[in-house]
Amino acid sequence: MNWKTVAAAVAFAGIALGSVMAADGTHDARIGMMKQIGGAAGALSAIAKGTKPYDAEAVKTALTTIATTAKAFPDQFKPGTETGDEEASPKIWENMDDFKARAAKLSTDAETVLAQLPADAAGVGAALNTVGGNCGGCHQVYRIKKD
Repeated sequence: MNWKTVAAAVAFAGIALGSVMAADGTHDARIGMMKQIGGAAGALSAIAKGTKPYDAEAVKTALTTIATTAKAFPDQFKPGTETGDEEASPKIWENMDDFKARAAKLSTDAETVLAQLPADAAGVGAALNTVGGNCGGCHQVYRIKKD
């Protein structure tokens, strides 16, 4: 393992921990957590596409970030935080149980992939299809796209 991999792992872990600790239900906290998940998915995508070499530690770090952040994400949508976020659909608060279940599924799927760590870029691509499907499904229902 090279020093860049170690540095990336430490950075991802710090970001994930920081997001969970600093999360306060604001638009900025929500966006910050989504960016962490997106960054982790981007790291997986780069490996799956072959633009970055397969690196087991980077895959572990990305999946851990997704699993950890997805667990904490629903806590950012407490009652009373429905306003001031133009990207969060009111459906989140109307269907909170479903919203939480979707986040839990994302976390569980990331943990499952982590436990059966993909051994190559093709495996990372297959895992990304599962994890990414969770993201896309939730966004279709609960995210308001900005023009």
